[in-house]
Amino acid sequence: MSAPERTDEAERAPGAHRSGRDRLYSYIVGLSLATILTAASFSAASSNLVWAPSIPVLLAVLAIAQMGVHLVFFLHVSSAPDSTNTVLALAFGIFVVGLVVFGSMIIMANLSHDMVPMDKLLQMQR
Repeated sequence: MSAPERTDEAERAPGAHRSGRDRLYSYIVGLSLATILTAASFSAASSNLVWAPSIPVLLAVLAIAQMGVHLVFFLHVSSAPDSTNTVLALAFGIFVVGLVVFGSMIIMANLSHDMVPMDKLLQMQR
């Protein structure tokens, strides 16, 4: 005798879909959330309702939330057991991008520190 399959909705991962109707509903919810987050970003950047120094932080939070919406609802990255390779590939990609960005920033900071100031460079040319 085999164990009965669980069909409980609470047991299903957020990115896992069973039918075409579930997939369409997921796309509609994702599109709605992405549109709301985009509108919130534009309104936060162009209004005076948010304290001015906190606008970059708010935009960064909204951007990260929108990335999460895209990953879950459109790319179907979930915590399901069959998507372990997808999650690992995503984590490795984020690591490589972070390494390139922060490594470039360190290199540019060192070059900026070691360069001759512009006024002294102009005096050398005369």
